[in-house]
Amino acid sequence: MTDRIFVDSNVFMYIFSDIDGYRERALTILDGNHVISTQVVNENVYACLKRLKLSKRESFEHGERLMSNCEVKTISVEDIHKAFFVSKKYGFSFWDSLILASALQNKCKTLYTEDLQHKQIIEKTLTIINPFI
Repeated sequence: MTDRIFVDSNVFMYIFSDIDGYRERALTILDGNHVISTQVVNENVYACLKRLKLSKRESFEHGERLMSNCEVKTISVEDIHKAFFVSKKYGFSFWDSLILASALQNKCKTLYTEDLQHKQIIEKTLTIINPFI
């Protein structure tokens, strides 16, 4: 069994990028059947609507694609408590801490994100990786 990988919202937004190699890498990650949370789906749909100004149809199709290609985990009360702990211990924002907490609670060994320090280890079990480096 391979180690579980959790993917942060920002990684999938590169599906809409024209930066050389980033779009292809994001699509490859999407096809990897990795773990995401409902937060990741919601943040992607919101960014599509508000930042990229995509139509509801396009934005919702993107959300559906994420849910079809990834193992989606619902944010739980335990995840929120863990996010409080992570935020206080490491000084991350609440939203980054909620991503980290979801990854930890779902026994992921790796978190793909651009938002946090590359190769940082959280709680001795979760390694942060920037998949675009």
